[in-house]
Amino acid sequence: MSVQENIRTLDSHGIPGREIARRLGVSRDAVTKYAGQRDYSPKPPAPVGRPGGSAMTGFEATVETWLSEDQRRPRKQRHTAKRVFDRLVAEQAFSGSYSPVQRFVKKWNALHRQAGEGFTELVWPAGTAQVDFGQAEAIIGGIRQVLHIFVVTFPFSNMRFVQAYRGETAECVCHGLRTVFDHIGAAPRHLVFDNATGIGRRVGTKVVETKLFGAFKLHYRSESRYCNPYSGNEKGNVENAVGFLRRNLMVPEPEAATLQGLNEVLMTRCLALAEATHYRKGLPISELFAQDVAASLALPGVGFDPVRYESRTADKTGNLLIDGNTYAAGSSFHSRTLTVGLRHDVIEILDEHATPVRSFPRAFGRQTETIFEPASLLPLLVTKPGAWGHSQLRPLVPAPVRDWLDTATATNRRRLLSAVDAASGSAGFDAAITAADLLIQRGDTPEIAALGMLARRLADGTTRAVENVDLSVYDIFTTDAFATVNTLTGEIA
Repeated sequence: MSVQENIRTLDSHGIPGREIARRLGVSRDAVTKYAGQRDYSPKPPAPVGRPGGSAMTGFEATVETWLSEDQRRPRKQRHTAKRVFDRLVAEQAFSGSYSPVQRFVKKWNALHRQAGEGFTELVWPAGTAQVDFGQAEAIIGGIRQVLHIFVVTFPFSNMRFVQAYRGETAECVCHGLRTVFDHIGAAPRHLVFDNATGIGRRVGTKVVETKLFGAFKLHYRSESRYCNPYSGNEKGNVENAVGFLRRNLMVPEPEAATLQGLNEVLMTRCLALAEATHYRKGLPISELFAQDVAASLALPGVGFDPVRYESRTADKTGNLLIDGNTYAAGSSFHSRTLTVGLRHDVIEILDEHATPVRSFPRAFGRQTETIFEPASLLPLLVTKPGAWGHSQLRPLVPAPVRDWLDTATATNRRRLLSAVDAASGSAGFDAAITAADLLIQRGDTPEIAALGMLARRLADGTTRAVENVDLSVYDIFTTDAFATVNTLTGEIA
């Protein structure tokens, strides 16, 4: 038992204070104090003041004035403790350290905090999803890249999905949402976004959505809502999920041959998270997520195609400027008005009759060089073979073909380029160039018929890219044939 309890026990038995002090070996003052104390109820801890004077003495009024004036300023332009310290040193000749300033500002802010400040706990119904972007590194095709990770969470169940993209456009958002919708077999009734990222822009309190996302909502009948820019807690579930998925699914950096392959791996790993138990509700996430799906909308009979069409006029070289990057439609399309289809990964160019004529991987960020298909440059080079020396195509062909074209006459250069152009239409540019390379290395003349046939066989996989044929075996048959003829001739004679 404690000394205090012993004192009070002996006192309750009527033992005098002097005897209690003798038996317990304590002072008579201690006996008097604890025996006479009437209330032993727990008390809240009282703040312990720091001993000695404070370096803030004499500066309190100045700092309070600054902090009071902050109440009329925007929240992001108010004094921090560090800014208060810097002003005191620069303007008031303050010689103290940063710590007392920090304690003073913290105490002042706590005493003057308004009742409406802080965050409230939000309750999310089943069938609601939150959407946001983050960034993470991955290795795609052996190259380390910074990717934009698109995260969709269901706060009711805490189910999380992630897909990686090279940008944050409306096409990426719609493609990512469709991927999740198709996977779970339903469309959430409500989608909560952060300040219209990728799908629109905020003008004051009004959000103007892109036409593509407006069509996406009409297709799936989902509703959208956008968070207050200063209230991140309105989508705290997805913000936490961005960090969680980045730490758990992308550490160390995942490796994949293609971006599509990486997304398939990420989706599989997300499904494994459903076996965990909800941090608060104590039920499996998969069981709670079933309620999310049940509260969502049924999918329409056809999936939404997340493509945005725009009109562009090609310049005199047949190039189009799309999102700050130059794409080559081809010289034959110069000065023509074409239609451009923008998808999350592909740029498609269509002619005036909506017929696709070119398709390119979509480039994000500024590219210094024109993006083109090598085969699209061949028709112009056939017409103007003298432009070969400065053509964009020249660095892309193998050295034997490049050297042959460099030294060829204009007529022979036109013939080879015509043969490659004709073969590219049926076998593809790579197969046509490989066929030309093989013929030149063999010493054959790269005519249209021979090059086209070899290119088609290469494209079909019926001919190896490198083929060394030993024709000396036919000499045996030739020698034997002559010997037979001579024998027969001798017998007849």
